[in-house]
Amino acid sequence: MGKVVVVAGERRGGQQRIPRPAAHRVGGPPPWAALAPEQRRFTLAEVRGRLADHPPAAAAVPRVEGSRAAAVLVPLYERSGETHVVLIRRPDTMPSHQGEMAFPGGTFEPDVDVDLRATALREAREEVGLAPATVEIAAQLDGIGTVASRFTITPFVGLLAPRPDLRPNPREVVRIVEVPLSELLDPDIYREERWDTSTEDLDVHFYELEDETVWGATARILTNFLTHLVQGR
Repeated sequence: MGKVVVVAGERRGGQQRIPRPAAHRVGGPPPWAALAPEQRRFTLAEVRGRLADHPPAAAAVPRVEGSRAAAVLVPLYERSGETHVVLIRRPDTMPSHQGEMAFPGGTFEPDVDVDLRATALREAREEVGLAPATVEIAAQLDGIGTVASRFTITPFVGLLAPRPDLRPNPREVVRIVEVPLSELLDPDIYREERWDTSTEDLDVHFYELEDETVWGATARILTNFLTHLVQGR
């Protein structure tokens, strides 16, 4: 267990279990496909500026009956003049999202949390040792709903200065992965698939990191965030 800083390499992707249906096909390119490499680099100040004009976030809508409210933190910090995002990998022993890459976060607890923002900050402290006082909440992103885990997830973007000293909670975090945004904005890292299910036609996003695959709800949140970030560039 510990911290991993991801860099480019030849072998991409991890061993995450992905329940891909038989009926699936290749999706389209990302909105940032035409960006030059130098346009994919963002300082933390540039990210803060882009988030300042983020429209009011859409509330998470339950996709299945009995969904529970949850929140996640999208932690960002600057290193060597470039913004990095913090991701975690969950253990296979978790009750939901086993073995998946995720943002720090969890279920809203009304007896503890005054709101969903408090949920995101509490969970980040519990999972990676991030002190709430060190987090500048820069934006609330559009909420999303999940089917299998029955969550409505509200994401918050947290800016960190300086680079945080993160400590994984071994009960909830297998590893911490820190990725520069420029890598996530590399079109060769991203791919989209269209999944035809019995109830709907889904856009499913994937980010193939050095030895992990980000997909599912986390990739949806990440894609929404990156899409807003590159608009106007």
